[in-house]
Amino acid sequence: MLRRRAVVVHRRTELDELVDRHGTRGQAEFFLRTRGRTLAQVQSRHDALTAVREQVVAALPPDWARADVERSDLSRFLVAPEDLVVVVGQDGLVANVAKYLDGQPVLGVDPEPGVNAGVLVRHGVDAAVAVLRGLGVPARPVPDGAVSGPAPDRVALLPVDALTTVRADLDDGQSLTALNEVFVGHPTHQSARYTLRCEDGEERQSSSGVLVATGTGATGWWASLAHDRGGRRAPGRTEARLGWFVREAWPSPATGTRLTEGYVEDGRDVELTVASDRLVVFGDGMEDDRLVASWGQTVTVRTAGAPLRLVRPGVPQSSAAGPARPRTSSTQASSYATSFHAS
Repeated sequence: MLRRRAVVVHRRTELDELVDRHGTRGQAEFFLRTRGRTLAQVQSRHDALTAVREQVVAALPPDWARADVERSDLSRFLVAPEDLVVVVGQDGLVANVAKYLDGQPVLGVDPEPGVNAGVLVRHGVDAAVAVLRGLGVPARPVPDGAVSGPAPDRVALLPVDALTTVRADLDDGQSLTALNEVFVGHPTHQSARYTLRCEDGEERQSSSGVLVATGTGATGWWASLAHDRGGRRAPGRTEARLGWFVREAWPSPATGTRLTEGYVEDGRDVELTVASDRLVVFGDGMEDDRLVASWGQTVTVRTAGAPLRLVRPGVPQSSAAGPARPRTSSTQASSYATSFHAS
C-alpha cells in the first residue's frame, strides 16, 4: 500500500486577511479601531485557531506524509485515493472540500466549539487528537515462529457516515459535485428561462433558478424555501434522494408554474434545457467555481456516485495490541458495513 498522507485543510484567519488587505499590522489595527474592534481580539482568535491546527498536526502518525492546503487552493490540489482529509474549521469548509473528493474519509475538527454548529466538523480537538494518535499505534508484536499477517488498515476501519452528494452534468462533458446543493440560474439573478423535465412531466419555465439539495443541505437554503411553502419533508443525510425547488416561477402564456418542487429518487434525475443566453451552475454557494450552460444545452442533476465519507465521533480507540473490536450492536455493525461499502 502507498504511504498514507494526511491532507490538512484550513482557511486563512481574519488576521491573515486583514494584514494582506491593509499591508501592515498597524494599518490593520487602525482599520479595526474605526469599526469599534481591537487587534488584540483578532490576534487572540488567530492564535487559538493556529494552536488547534498545530495540535492536530502533532497528533498525526510520524510515518505519514502531510500536506497543508488552504481553502483557496483546493481546486488546484489533487487528493490521492489513500489520503485522509482532516478539515480544521467551520462546517462550510467540509462542504467546500467534498466536491474534490472521491471516497476519501474526512475527519472534521471544530476549532471553536460553540461558535460552529458542528454538523460536519464533529470532533473537538481532543477527540480528533485521540483518533489520529490511534491510527499510529503499532501492531502487536508477532511471537517467534508465528507467521505475521498484513498490518491492519486502521483508516479503513474508521466508522463513517456516507453523506449523499449531488452531481450536475452538462451535455458537453463538464460536471461538478456538491455536498449541500446545486443551483442553476441566471448569473445576475435575473429571470432564467429553460425547459424543466422531471418524473412528473415537462414544462417551460421562467424563474429565479432551480435549487436541488441533499439531506445535508436541507438545513440551509432548501430549508428556507421549504418554510415559505408551508414545510416539506427533507431527505435524510445518508438517504440517496434529493429535494428540489423552483424559485419564484413566473406564469405567462409561454411559461408555467405547475412543476415547482419535488424529489429526485436514486437513479432518477431532473433536467433543464437552457432557453436563455446562458445560465450558471454552481454548488454549495461557491459561485466562482461554476459551470456555464449556453442556449440549448442541457443540465442534468442527480445523486452523485461517491458520497462524502465523514468520520463519526466516538471512534473506537486502538491499543498497542491492535485495533479495537467494533461493538456488536446492529447499529454499529451497520455503520462499519457502510464504511466498507463506500470505500
